[in-house]
Amino acid sequence: MNALLRKEDLEINPTPRVPICLCLDVSSSMGRIVGGQTHDTGRREFRDGKWWRIVKGGVTALQEMIEGVNLFYDNLLEDDVARYAAEICVVTFGDNAELIMDFANLDRQEEERQQKISALKAKGETAMGEAVNMALDCLEARKQEYKDAGVDYYQPWLVLMTDGEPNGSESELNRAIARTNDLASHRKLTIFPIGIGDEADMQCLKKFSPRRPPLKLKGMNFKEFFEWLSASVSRTSQSMPGDVVKLDLDGIKTWGEL
Repeated sequence: MNALLRKEDLEINPTPRVPICLCLDVSSSMGRIVGGQTHDTGRREFRDGKWWRIVKGGVTALQEMIEGVNLFYDNLLEDDVARYAAEICVVTFGDNAELIMDFANLDRQEEERQQKISALKAKGETAMGEAVNMALDCLEARKQEYKDAGVDYYQPWLVLMTDGEPNGSESELNRAIARTNDLASHRKLTIFPIGIGDEADMQCLKKFSPRRPPLKLKGMNFKEFFEWLSASVSRTSQSMPGDVVKLDLDGIKTWGEL
């Protein structure tokens, strides 16, 4: 996103912003089949530290997540307040961390979103620490742009979703954990660590969240999670910056478990 367009967005629309970064696992294991009709090819491959049976057809965990992310965008675009308040950044991690989409208003992101989110592929390992650090850098940079433009903002949100355990740089992982703990402890960040499937390292996710325990997704309930998340963003965008907005705990039961 061009820096001048980002500045123009803030000048044209001074509505207080809700910055949300989606930090999403796209490692090879997210390519596993979780539903639909499949055909066994008889082939096996060693990827992401495991042997995998290669099949054709079916629906993958990544495809389910992509549908959930697109639903998140669609719900916010349909909300007259959240549409102009919410800003989304997407960082993915496989072998490397990658900034897929930087912050911008949702309307300006629409064409880019349609292309880039649907094109995500499952590959590589799990560079989680690198991705969280990139996500925090993006949030800090956007917060500074808000301040420079005199635009108020709500406490930033970071959604961290993974189905495995980190196997990138240990120093980057430790730095990411320390940064999230410091920000969350000083109420400068709300983090939602979400485990996907039985292989998700919930103990590692717990280290990122000093104020609330990580949650495990029920099955592949991505749509229910992103429905809940968009409703939470909507409620926040209708409050005043600085207000405490309580999460819908009953809604969490539709998609999450401890």
